[in-house]
Amino acid sequence: MIDSLLLGASQIFTFATLIFMLLGSIAGIVAAAIPGFTVTMAIILTLPLTFAMPPLQGIAVMLSVYVGGYTGGLISAALLGIPGTPSAVATTFDAFPMARTGQPGRALSIGVWASFFGTLISTVVLIAAAPPLAVLAVKLGPWEYFSLIVFALTIVASLVGSSLLRGLIAGAIGLAISTVGPDPMMGRPRFDFGIEMLAPGLPFLVVLIGIFAISQLVSEVEDARSVRAGTSLSSKDIDFQTWPVMREILRRPVNLLRSSIVGVLVGALPGAGGSIANLLAYDQAKRASKTPEKFGTGIPDGVVASESGNSATAGGGLIPMIALGIPGSAVDAILMASLMVHGISVGPRLIMDNADLVYGMFVAMVVASLMMLLVCVASMRLFLRVTEIPKWIIVPTVVVCCVIGSFALNNRVTDLYLLGYVGLAGYALRALDYPLSPLVLGVILGPIAETNLRRALMTDSDWSVFLTRPVSLLLLVAAVLSVAWVV
Repeated sequence: MIDSLLLGASQIFTFATLIFMLLGSIAGIVAAAIPGFTVTMAIILTLPLTFAMPPLQGIAVMLSVYVGGYTGGLISAALLGIPGTPSAVATTFDAFPMARTGQPGRALSIGVWASFFGTLISTVVLIAAAPPLAVLAVKLGPWEYFSLIVFALTIVASLVGSSLLRGLIAGAIGLAISTVGPDPMMGRPRFDFGIEMLAPGLPFLVVLIGIFAISQLVSEVEDARSVRAGTSLSSKDIDFQTWPVMREILRRPVNLLRSSIVGVLVGALPGAGGSIANLLAYDQAKRASKTPEKFGTGIPDGVVASESGNSATAGGGLIPMIALGIPGSAVDAILMASLMVHGISVGPRLIMDNADLVYGMFVAMVVASLMMLLVCVASMRLFLRVTEIPKWIIVPTVVVCCVIGSFALNNRVTDLYLLGYVGLAGYALRALDYPLSPLVLGVILGPIAETNLRRALMTDSDWSVFLTRPVSLLLLVAAVLSVAWVV
C-alpha cells in the first residue's frame, strides 16, 4: 500500500501535472459559477484534452475540474442567489441572505472552507472504506432506492417556509413537472397535450435556471428607481477574513462531519449525486440544530452543511467506481471512459492491477482540494467585485449566461421558450410567497422515484417487499419519523 501510494504521489507531484491540475481547478470553478454550465459539462469539455496525457495525469486533471466545480456553484449562489450548479441549491438558503446583510466575503469564505474540509473527509473515507461501502451500495435494489427517495422527499417539510400547505403544493408541482415528456422506462410520450415544445419533457437544468435565476433577476428589477440609481444586488462590503472563518468552521465539527458523511453515503449510491446530498445534509443540520428557526436567515451552519455535503459526494462517487467499476454519477462515468481510452480495465480488479493509479487518484483528490482552496482564496476579492456591479449591468449579463447555458444543454431553441415560461411561473410563485425549493426538489427526485418504483414492481409486484427488505424498511420508518418530528 505504502509503495503504491508513494509511486502514485511521485506521478502527481511533477511540474506538468501540477500546472495542468491548477488550470483544471480554475476551469471547474469558473464553469460552475456560471448558471447552467454544470460540472458534467466542464468534465466533458476537458476529456478530449486528456487523451494525449498519461492515464494518471489525465484523471488528475479531470478530478481537479470535478472538485473545483462542486465549489464553483457557491459563488453565484452566495452573491446572486442563483445556484451555479444543481448541487448548490441549498447553499442559496443561507449564503445569499448572509451576503445581502453585508457579509458576502464571509459567506464565500465559509462555503469555500466547508467544501475543502468536505472533500478531505470524503477522501479519507474513500481510502479507508471504499470496498465495504461499494459492496453495500451494489446490494441495494430498486426497493431501497425508492425508499431513500421517499425519505429524501420529507426534506420538503424543512423547506416549506412560513406555510406548510404552500410548500406541499410547490413540491407537488415539481413532481408533476417531472412527469412531462417521454416515459423514463418505455420512452412513450405523455402529458405533452400535443404541444411539440413539451414532447422532449422539461429538462431539469432549464427548470432550475428558470425557477431560481430568471425569477430572482426579474424580482430584482421591480424597483425601477434602484436600477436607475445603480444599486448592486448585494452589499458592497467586500472585506473578508480567511483564517478566522476557518476556525469558525472547525468549531462546528459535528455539523461538518455529519454533513460530509451524508455526502459520502449519497455519493456512493449510483445515480444519487450532489443535488440530493446538498439538500439532505442541509435538512439534517436544520433538524439537529437547537435554533432551526434561524436557518434560511443567513447562519453559518446552513452554509457549512450544504457545501460540505455536496463536496463530499466527489469522494463518495468514486467508491463504487474504484471498488466495483460502477459509476456513481455521470462524471464518474466520464472518468471511467477516460481510463478505458488508455486501455485500463475498470472493475473489481482495478485496485489490484493498477494500485499506483488508484492511490495516485487519492493523492490527486487531496491536491485538487488544496488547489481549489488556493484559487478561491487568491481570487476571493475578484469574485466579490460582483457585489459592486450595478443591477442594470449584472442582470442582463446573467440572463445572457442563463440563456447560453440552457441552449448548450440540448442545442434546442424550444428550451429557451421553456426557460422564459418557467421563469415567469417561478416569479409568480415567488410573488405569491410560495417556496421554490420544494418545487426543485420534486423535479430532481420525481424521475428517480418513478423509475425505481416501476423497476421494483416489475421485478416483484408484491408491495410488501418494501417492508420485508431491512434497508428499505429502515428508510421508510425514518421517513415516517421525519414527518412526525416536524408535525
